[in-house]
Amino acid sequence: MRLSANKTSKTRSFIKSLWCLFILLGANTYGSTLLVLGDSLSAGYGINQENGWVALLEKDLGDDHRIINGSISGDTTGGGLNRLPRLLEEFSPDFVLLELGGNDGLRGQPLALMKANLQAMIRLVREAGAEPVLFGMRLPPNYGRRYSDAFAAVYPQLSEAEDVLLIPFQLEELSVTEGMIQEDGLHPTAMAQPIIKEVIKRYIKPLMLK
Repeated sequence: MRLSANKTSKTRSFIKSLWCLFILLGANTYGSTLLVLGDSLSAGYGINQENGWVALLEKDLGDDHRIINGSISGDTTGGGLNRLPRLLEEFSPDFVLLELGGNDGLRGQPLALMKANLQAMIRLVREAGAEPVLFGMRLPPNYGRRYSDAFAAVYPQLSEAEDVLLIPFQLEELSVTEGMIQEDGLHPTAMAQPIIKEVIKRYIKPLMLK
């Protein structure tokens, strides 16, 4: 009986060691993880998700890296702030791309509130040990020059104040190029996704390949 108990103990220790090794190897499967927290621009509104810029970027980066798309069409900075803690805990990303604010502006929400929400998200990301990246947004010109300019200025202001990488908005040409915008006049088509992907890739790829 004593010999049998010894064998059982050794077997259990061996299985435990194998399990720990499996967990360790699993934790190192990916070189780095990017969480994209955005709205319809990143969620792929009106197109198949596999054709969206997030999926295209993941293909370009290869199997060594993964991208978690935590974007929801119509989301605001307030919604993103509410969802972010759970996403950080669940996925433990290395980088978080904050692509939010467009819907705040389209709804005419106070810019001070939008800025405070983005600032709070940047700080939550850093507290979780990840690096935040800010995606600059712009509004259509029909929202009035004063409000539109103040809206666009929030992103470089935050970038400087919080020392966070900013991806400047570079998609103006899509709105005046045939086939790039859906019939609603707001959302990019599948044809526009590779262009969006290339803009973001120029900033994200060097970070993830460090």
